[in-house]
Order: sequence, then C-alpha cells, then structure tokens
Amino acid sequence: MLSSVELSVIGAVAAALFAAAVVAFITTPVVRSLAFKIGAVDVPRDNRRMHNHPIPRMGGLAIFFGFILSALIFIPLTTPLRGMLLGAVIIVILGIFDDIYALPAMPKFLIQILAALIAVLMGNRIDILSNPNIFSSDPYWVLGWLSIPISVIWIVGITNAVNLIDGLDGLAAGSSAIIGVALGILAYMSAHFEFASFLNIMFIPGAEELVVFAAAFIGATVGFLWYNSYPAQVFMGDTGSLTLGGIIAVFAIIIRKELLIPILCGIFLAESISVMVQVAYFKYTKKKYGEGRRIFKMTPLHHHFQKAG
Repeated sequence: MLSSVELSVIGAVAAALFAAAVVAFITTPVVRSLAFKIGAVDVPRDNRRMHNHPIPRMGGLAIFFGFILSALIFIPLTTPLRGMLLGAVIIVILGIFDDIYALPAMPKFLIQILAALIAVLMGNRIDILSNPNIFSSDPYWVLGWLSIPISVIWIVGITNAVNLIDGLDGLAAGSSAIIGVALGILAYMSAHFEFASFLNIMFIPGAEELVVFAAAFIGATVGFLWYNSYPAQVFMGDTGSLTLGGIIAVFAIIIRKELLIPILCGIFLAESISVMVQVAYFKYTKKKYGEGRRIFKMTPLHHHFQKAG
C-alpha cells in the first residue's frame, strides 16, 4: 500500500505534468504569432535546413511559461531552485534577443556565465568528486573554492550542448523530455533510503519534491512537441534550447547525479564531440595537405545522418 505522502507526491507529479503541458500547448500558438510579428523567424538559406519556408523561432518561451508556472504552483521553492529559475529567466531573455537579432557569440557566452554563476552562488554547485586514485584512502575530492568555476563551466557546457542538437524537428525537445524522465526517476530513487542504498547513490531526504519539478519540465516539453514534431510549425530557438540545457545541468547537480549526465545526455555528447572532431580534423588536414578534409558529411552529427539519407 502506498503511504499518504507517496499518494500526495503522485498527485502533485500528475498535476504538475498536466498543468505544464496544457500551458505550453496553449501558449505555443501565441508565441508563434508573436515571433512572426517581431521577426524571430528562421528563413532557410542553406542546405542544413529541412524546411523550405520561414518558420518562427522563440517557441522555447512557451516551454518556459509552462514549466515555470507549474513549478511556482506545485513546488515549494528552496534557495537552489530559486537560483535555477533566476538563471533560467536570464537565459530566456538572452534567447529571445538572440532569436530576433542573432547576437555575437561572445556576449551570449558571457551572459550564460552570469546566469550559471547566479545559480551556483545560490547553492547549485559540485562540491565533491569521486577520487579516481585507487591507492588513496580518501574516496572523494573536496573541491573547495574550485567548486564555483567547475560548476559554472559544467552548466555552460551542458547548456551549449543542448543548443547544438536543436537542428531537426522535435530532436531537442524530445531528447530533453526523455532526459527529464530519467532525472525524475533518479530523484525519486534518491528520496528513498532503501532504493538509494541498493543503487549505491546519494540519499537526499525530501527529494520527492524534485520529482514534481521534473514532471513540470517534462510536461512543458511534451506540450510544445505537438507543434514542434515533424513537420514543425515552430522552432524552440535559443530561447528554448539554452534554457532546457541550463535546467538539465542544474537539476543534475541538485540531485547529485551530475556525473551521470554524459550517459543520460549521450546524444548531446555525441553531437558535441562530432563538432569538435570535425573542426580539429579540418584544421589538421588543411595545415598538412593545404586543404581541409572532413570526417562527417556535416556537423553536428544529426546533419551527417540527414545528408546520408
């Protein structure tokens, strides 16, 4: 039999997921119309695009509306969660301006660092790492002051990894929803001592509330996917991809599962590595042979598969 606490958590999870999905579903057409009016439109100018007509960007604003409204209603906000949401608001504003004006890379990068730093200073940081030295009696490295720059670099890196995969209909939103499910399950396991002990993961009392947070995240992405799945009527743009990446990165830190991100976000890792390998090989062959050569038909990796049919 489920306890009254578990039943209340299940009810809150269902309500948060449903509310976020409904809000995202209702607001996406509104955001789509707004994007057309203010010029946040993706016009196909190269062979990377699969669409042959202008598609509005900035759909991530609808995802954020669904997510934050559901979170504010159903979740008691701790300081770390407030830090996450405040950083997300900054990233959303950055994404809106980037979707309209195509901002230069350096200002975008600096604002991402600012948003990540705010989240970190409000308690979302990687304080310890497992010690890889098998000859050491200390199982952990305590990072001390290094926890701040390492955590900021981590959050910014994951944020941009999600941004890289936003290139095909439903890819970023669908992948993020699946990762949200995995993080929600891990949060639930971490909240129960028996499960945490069996899986040898950190026990986090009260982490049931984080399952509700994950549900709001999943619901918002699913509500948006109705319009973003092939053929997409609206793209999330940087407003969505940067925000989703930041939320995933910070949420993983909150539930102390940041080192599982390379596995949970394997598609993000593969896309990022494909870009780095392509650029490095192109520069190497250009220097050695006088002309740049490529390993993949096009990067990020999803464009390679696109070109391969």
